[in-house]
Amino acid sequence: MADIGILILGSGMVALPCVEYLLRNKKNHITIGKSFAHSTAQALVAGLPRATTIALDVSSVAALDSHLGSYDLVISLVPYTYHVTIIKVAIRRKVNVVTTSYVSDAMRELDAPAREAGIVVLNEVGMDPGVGNQNLAPSFAHGYPNILRDGRLVLMLLLASLPVTAEHAKNPLGFKFSWSPRGALLSQYNSAQFISEKKIVEISNNDLMGVARPYFVLDGYEVVAYPNRNSVPFQQYYGIPEADTVVRGSLRYEGNPAFVKALIDIGWLDTNTKNWLKAGLTWAEVLQKAIGANSSNESDLVWRVKDICQFPNQAESERILGGLGWIGLFSSEQATVRGNNLLDTLCTQLERKLSYQPGERDLVVLQHKFVVEWRDGNQQTLTSTLELFGGPNGSSAMSKSVGVTCGIATQLLLDGHEALNTPGIVVPYTKAICDPIRELVEKEGIHVVQRVA
Repeated sequence: MADIGILILGSGMVALPCVEYLLRNKKNHITIGKSFAHSTAQALVAGLPRATTIALDVSSVAALDSHLGSYDLVISLVPYTYHVTIIKVAIRRKVNVVTTSYVSDAMRELDAPAREAGIVVLNEVGMDPGVGNQNLAPSFAHGYPNILRDGRLVLMLLLASLPVTAEHAKNPLGFKFSWSPRGALLSQYNSAQFISEKKIVEISNNDLMGVARPYFVLDGYEVVAYPNRNSVPFQQYYGIPEADTVVRGSLRYEGNPAFVKALIDIGWLDTNTKNWLKAGLTWAEVLQKAIGANSSNESDLVWRVKDICQFPNQAESERILGGLGWIGLFSSEQATVRGNNLLDTLCTQLERKLSYQPGERDLVVLQHKFVVEWRDGNQQTLTSTLELFGGPNGSSAMSKSVGVTCGIATQLLLDGHEALNTPGIVVPYTKAICDPIRELVEKEGIHVVQRVA
């Protein structure tokens, strides 16, 4: 059999488990393409057989066009904002694509061109989205006919994920980063839409963190939940038109959304280029310019932050201001400027302050919940819950659940599995696609516990 060339765009924290899984097949030859910090990609493949790296700017159509045609398949692990450009080039070059991201409207519009080109664009094969779908679809396939016959589905919730074990979450953000700080923060700055009691509810990106509410997922966790992006189409995708409430959401430790909301309000999640943001500024000077404070003195910065954020009480004000100070945003230390924007610059500090230390482990929690109302009026709650811990000195739970799942789905696609080889924009919402992925994911130790109450 001929060798298979796989190009992986991005060398972040989830890439290694994906690479290691794919290299189990000796036909696979992997190239990591990375726009910057090329040494990161080189370190990732060090000592691995049949793996190499190239410098490739994913924002450049010309660069993508010159490389993609040399491979059988491309896996995009870069931020979702690049996917449309990558897919368009892949269509032109007739190369299959795999992503772990939700399908955006712009991606969905490429379904017909992808089908015409005869290529598969397989998406949502990570953890969230990914593992949740793989356990959700079989549940519907096996149990939903009984629900339709004897009752109705009232509520569907799909919630993920906690990024760190509780003992290691004792910092102002209640968070540590086993994946990109940029992606993690931007995921908390999306608008959201969901169905609640048969009505569509819309939440703006600026208001999203304000709607987080306490949620019980497992004993021992004090967490809150908030909606994640647009849940409305999933009523159709999952075939549950009678459900009163349909929400896909995210979990965070209590206190995290309010802290992220403060970062949003004072501009730190802004991705726009700032011409004034240059090397040599201190963190306090950067913050002064970002919020329009009178000076970079801490007292002026604190006053201005309070004025912008309008904290609900003194205790919350002290908690969040103390957290901003702990991160170093009031300090006279020289800022590390990245990307000439505030978000990437903030990420340099978060990577330093909130990276995992030796012996620490992360955590992934995912739960989907159905509430069923039977014909006799009784209600029953069905839950499927994943609680996955990372190894203290090995792969993180997040990188394993995303990277291994992506690797499995990719290999099934390469092996010609019929359900995954339908040209066009493909998503794992059917039992035919989900079952083979789920069965192999479970063999890697990633599985859910199901309960009925």
